[in-house]
Amino acid sequence: MPALEESRVDELEEIARRVRVHIVKSTHEAGSGHPGGSLSATDILTALYFEIMDHRPDEPDWPKRDRFVLSKGHAAPALYGVLAESGYFPVDELMTLRKLGSRLQGHPHVRATPGVDASTGSLGQGLSIASGMALAAKLDRESYRVFTMCGDGEIQSGQIWEAAMFASHNKLDNLIVFLDRNKLQIDGSTEEVMSIEPIISKWNSFGWHVLEINGHDMDQIVDAVNKAEEVHGEPTIIVSHTIKGKGVPFMEGSLAFHGKAANDEQLETALEALGEKEGGNK
Repeated sequence: MPALEESRVDELEEIARRVRVHIVKSTHEAGSGHPGGSLSATDILTALYFEIMDHRPDEPDWPKRDRFVLSKGHAAPALYGVLAESGYFPVDELMTLRKLGSRLQGHPHVRATPGVDASTGSLGQGLSIASGMALAAKLDRESYRVFTMCGDGEIQSGQIWEAAMFASHNKLDNLIVFLDRNKLQIDGSTEEVMSIEPIISKWNSFGWHVLEINGHDMDQIVDAVNKAEEVHGEPTIIVSHTIKGKGVPFMEGSLAFHGKAANDEQLETALEALGEKEGGNK
């Protein structure tokens, strides 16, 4: 049985489309940023904030909320887009991305931005933060869940594997990790820079429950989380196969837009591909 009704999938995909529009427009306005890895993460973040996580945009510090840590912090434009669409701050504020005095800096800032649960950006650290949050929930006998997203290039960092051991050792079954497996990092493909395969058996050997999905399929994303919640005594990682730059054809599978914003002409092309007119709606 599908995890979601077809109409709900359509609703989530429309939200994700708008978030992708926000990503290309806000990074263009800033003249910098990381659109490629933000676009690959968009569907997962949309499913988390609009279908999976228990949170309150009108009460960002609600103690019983589910937590989310964007370990690949350079994908902040995607997180900001989802937070704005959720109602944490006005959508218009997205155009202040990376500007002096803005609450929306190039990487998530827990003390500046409503809805951000951890400051991230130094790759490899987010999983440690999320593991600490999950352990705190266990010690406090709280039922909230902790979600995090790691990049596939990021898991080349040694700290990731220390955190992986820690989470398994402490049986953090309230921790669910999405691995954004877009297969590209700043210097090339992950397999050229430093192979992370065989990724499934690596995480299994560290005591994790491993699932594998299409990270652009809303039904698979939600179903994977449902399956993860049935696991006891082990943390879960969901290896999510994605496309860097998803939704914008000239960015898809391209290293060029890992850390470069679209120019004026490219913005127009991107918005057209996303079914959006500059200054207008779909």
